[in-house]
Amino acid sequence: MRERAGTDWINVADAMSEMARLDPDREAVVFPRSGPDARLSFGALDRLSESFAAGFERAGLGPGDRTLVFIPPGPELIATVFGLLKMGGVPVLVDPGLPREDMLTCIREAAPAGFVGIPLAQCARRLFPGAFRSVRVSVTACRSALIPGLTLARMREGGARRAPVHVSADDVAAIAFTSGSTGIPKGVVYTHGNFRAQVDVMRDDMGISPGDVHLACVHIFALFNPALGVTTVVPEMDPRRPAAVDPARLVRAMQAHRVTFSLGSPTIWRAVADYCQAREARLESVSKIYMFGAPVMPSLVRKMKDCLADGEVFTPYGATEALPLTLIAGAELLEGAPAPAVAGVCVGCAIGGAEIRVIAIRDEPIPNWDQVQLLPPGEVGEVVVRGRVVTREYLNRPDQTAASKIRDGRDLWHRMGDLGYLDDRKRLWFLGRKSHRVETRDGMMLPIPCEAVFNQHPRVARCALVGVGTAGQQEPLLVVEPKPKQAPRSADDQAEFIEQLLELGRVHPHTRPIRRVLFHDSFPMDVRHNAKIQRERLAAWAERDST
Repeated sequence: MRERAGTDWINVADAMSEMARLDPDREAVVFPRSGPDARLSFGALDRLSESFAAGFERAGLGPGDRTLVFIPPGPELIATVFGLLKMGGVPVLVDPGLPREDMLTCIREAAPAGFVGIPLAQCARRLFPGAFRSVRVSVTACRSALIPGLTLARMREGGARRAPVHVSADDVAAIAFTSGSTGIPKGVVYTHGNFRAQVDVMRDDMGISPGDVHLACVHIFALFNPALGVTTVVPEMDPRRPAAVDPARLVRAMQAHRVTFSLGSPTIWRAVADYCQAREARLESVSKIYMFGAPVMPSLVRKMKDCLADGEVFTPYGATEALPLTLIAGAELLEGAPAPAVAGVCVGCAIGGAEIRVIAIRDEPIPNWDQVQLLPPGEVGEVVVRGRVVTREYLNRPDQTAASKIRDGRDLWHRMGDLGYLDDRKRLWFLGRKSHRVETRDGMMLPIPCEAVFNQHPRVARCALVGVGTAGQQEPLLVVEPKPKQAPRSADDQAEFIEQLLELGRVHPHTRPIRRVLFHDSFPMDVRHNAKIQRERLAAWAERDST
């Protein structure tokens, strides 16, 4: 059994240094390319991050300074983030695929003192100087004749002598922006205590341990690997476009590097499962696949399990503000589970000491816990959570913080913005976002149970329940994105397609109120996972189309 780092650290960077001391020559990062793989051992990664930490200090950054990081996934990204953590800095991470205005808004709100980016990102800083007004230290990730000044390569050459920086569990460790799937992205403030809790959950509840090899399809989770003693394999994929991933490259990387686990959105694993099924390929070394970022249907879990020789599929639940909160194994999910059309999607029991409750639905802020109405098992309401992985605030968004947190003495509960219920085994069932519920004259309709009915149609790629009109009197509409080459070819074909869908809806009481269907060529999706339907935008489109 491999030795692992001690348990007395607060800063995840210290845990990585301990792993480097215990096993300096073991691979920490593998970066497959068309030529020989770029590889970095734990010892080399620790030394590189140490030189970056010293370089940031020499450049004028200090503890607590926020630094915006725009580097593609790879060894430099991991070393930069850990270098910042080592000197007490605060990395700021924003999804690179965000729309330009959302991106600039995030940067202005973060007000970074430092900026580390590739030459293209440095050009953006020159084009939009207002958003980067706060930056006083700028570092280019690689040499460029067009971008003079400090580079990571120069910092690497400058040596690594510096005084150690001590942090507390309550000190800010990083700012990670939400994906913006339900509005303008918000900066989530992570403390070192939050990071420590996440590492503990990944080790103790998710079973990730030293010697594991992780194919990092969602690069932000690769940042925990050095603290866990896990080797990171960075796949050849565009992090801005998960839906465009080449599954052949992922499968080759898993097979070549004996990957033991991976995390990613249902969009990624659907592509991988289809690829493996078509070629009767098996992922012999993989013991755990984690699917998250959007509701995971049992059919996809079953399909992915068939691709594993002796592994399991897990579906964690959480959000940028609180992750991970629950976990359920595919075997449990598939064994005797009711159809999602009836029950929603089961995401399992709480892990890591988290507490989950369901309260009566309210749209206004709830300042104190004594103002909530707790609901019994089986009753649908708003999901709230507390625990060590739960963050306490948004950056520079006091109104959003007040709307999302409920004070309970010295503790805070986070309102997930999701609707669901707890069963008699304390498992959480997810039914959709609170903001996506449709309030009709006859009552509330929820996305997941309704959409599951119509997603069974062989011509449907995905569908969305949206409401048109005033809350309380909304008309429920079904918006359908057909599969490729399955769009209606004529008026008669469209009428027949619609009638088939409505017939499916008439089978279930909760979908009978749907009497109108619209077709949409390509749904707007979130930028992080390409798996969450942006129903607010789709509802606005449906409102215009139906008038």
